[in-house]
Amino acid sequence: MLIETLKTLFTRDLNRLRAEVELYKEEENLWKVEGAIANSAGNLCLHLVGNLNTYIGKEIGKTGYVRNRELEFSLKDVSRKELLSQIDNTIEVVNNSLDSLDEGALANEYPILVFDQKTSTEYLLVHLATHLTYHLGQVNYHRRLLDS
Repeated sequence: MLIETLKTLFTRDLNRLRAEVELYKEEENLWKVEGAIANSAGNLCLHLVGNLNTYIGKEIGKTGYVRNRELEFSLKDVSRKELLSQIDNTIEVVNNSLDSLDEGALANEYPILVFDQKTSTEYLLVHLATHLTYHLGQVNYHRRLLDS
């Protein structure tokens, strides 16, 4: 049951991220930073895609994804079309990976150390869902503030 709930939430919020990226009036504003706003919406999008492809795709779905976290924050001017494609791919990866997970495995220790101490797979997945919504809110605020 939790796996289906997580799939629903990840799909919903990745589609919301997709909608936010599409709503930018000017594509170049996806990459705008100003004042104390250090991360652009484009970089936050790349970060979310990298994060989910690593911790769900690679570790649970065994996709072989190789993350370059530094590039998630340093790449600039990736096209809107490419960002949307990466979001769509991530939705597929997350759903396929979670489909391969048995409910009983949620209580198992997550295979890699992500925080200061080991966690259950369930804990890590719930954390990833909240991490997604946290940055989704930042993207929404970025768009409303800097895409004028």
